[in-house]
Amino acid sequence: MKLFKGGVHPPQQKNTAGMATVAMGVPSVVVIPMVQHLGAPCQPKVSKGDTVKVGQLIGDTDAYVSAPIHSSVSGTVTRVEPMVLTGGKPVMCVEIKPDGLQEVFEGVKPPVVDSRESFLAAVRASGLTGLGGAGFPAHVKLNPPKGTTVDTLIINASECEPYITSDYRECIENTDGIIEGILHVLKWTGIGKAMIGIEDNKPEAIKVLSKAVSGIPSITVHPLHTRYPQGAEKTLIYALTGRQVPSGKLPADVGCIVMNVVSVAFVASYLKTGMPLIKKRVTVDGSAVKNPQNVEVLIGTPLKEVFDFCGGFKSEPGKVIMGGPMMGVSLFSLDLPVLKLNNALLAFDEDESRIPEETACIRCSRCVRACPMGLLPFELDRLVNAKKYEEAQKLHILDCIECGCCTYTCPARRLMVQTIRIGKDFIRRNTKK
Repeated sequence: MKLFKGGVHPPQQKNTAGMATVAMGVPSVVVIPMVQHLGAPCQPKVSKGDTVKVGQLIGDTDAYVSAPIHSSVSGTVTRVEPMVLTGGKPVMCVEIKPDGLQEVFEGVKPPVVDSRESFLAAVRASGLTGLGGAGFPAHVKLNPPKGTTVDTLIINASECEPYITSDYRECIENTDGIIEGILHVLKWTGIGKAMIGIEDNKPEAIKVLSKAVSGIPSITVHPLHTRYPQGAEKTLIYALTGRQVPSGKLPADVGCIVMNVVSVAFVASYLKTGMPLIKKRVTVDGSAVKNPQNVEVLIGTPLKEVFDFCGGFKSEPGKVIMGGPMMGVSLFSLDLPVLKLNNALLAFDEDESRIPEETACIRCSRCVRACPMGLLPFELDRLVNAKKYEEAQKLHILDCIECGCCTYTCPARRLMVQTIRIGKDFIRRNTKK
């Protein structure tokens, strides 16, 4: 295995690794956004007052880069209107009041798959997006542009962020489903081999996965050094294959497709049952949480009800994060819903939530040594603050994966990731198409 440049070693805090997943059940209401993926938003296919069932399509679009959205409950649509979510912008949402019956939609049935085209159509129909990161539609990822030759499917089981153990529990609890999903992807895409990358701080998962692939030469398990951000696409590809994804290029350009371990397991589940993506396992943890655990929740469940299921808070949370502490998003309300790409909900008390005051950069270059993308974070920070966006773009600001290594190592407590995000957003909004 290769060692990628940079990275950091934050405390692992895998407190819930030994806790089996517990199903939460049906919440009092679900709020299902029409944007839970990269690409075009879906348009609601239901109206206020409509009755819906579990697995029923409630949002879709003709756009290729998108993913349909389904109801996670049976009940009555009570609102179809824009709501402000984690990105701070209004997003069209469908609110459903569950009836408690959880009646399954009549159209839910296993898809007929007999070709590459029908497989990709089934993946799209399932509503699957990347479940470990940015929410890229899976059918798009599995259909690389013409002219690219993909020979390696990489399964990301590294789960390098502190606290999060939802992927680990998938490896322990659904080992066979993971392997079955990998075999489906290999068969219908024509990719020759799969490599499962998992950090070496998960010996039990390595053991069960290795046992499951014994006798399957097309799938191999590879323990990786425990170092954040090992699970980022580009670092994972380099660690497993030695290939480097050039600036502005995709994994397919170097012959790889990367899928999260839960995503590939869901492929097997959907092909077997026809039930689209309506639920998610999330790790609930943090110093303010009374009973940390791994919880299976229905998509659209209000965060407050998830925390209440875990016993509520043992102290007033100073910060609640959707995702991990390195790359997660700080939340402004517990009324926000669980989304497809969520894998953790963390709540920290006031002591752990204080943001240190920024001081002047001392040019120590720790951020440069830590950056896995080989960037100059301190300089990007300076240029964005000076509104010199063109110069920041020349220094490849768009290649930043926002992993947070720079801010984590900075003795001056510079909030470089936040600043770089602002710069990237400005450049994207003002780039001529």
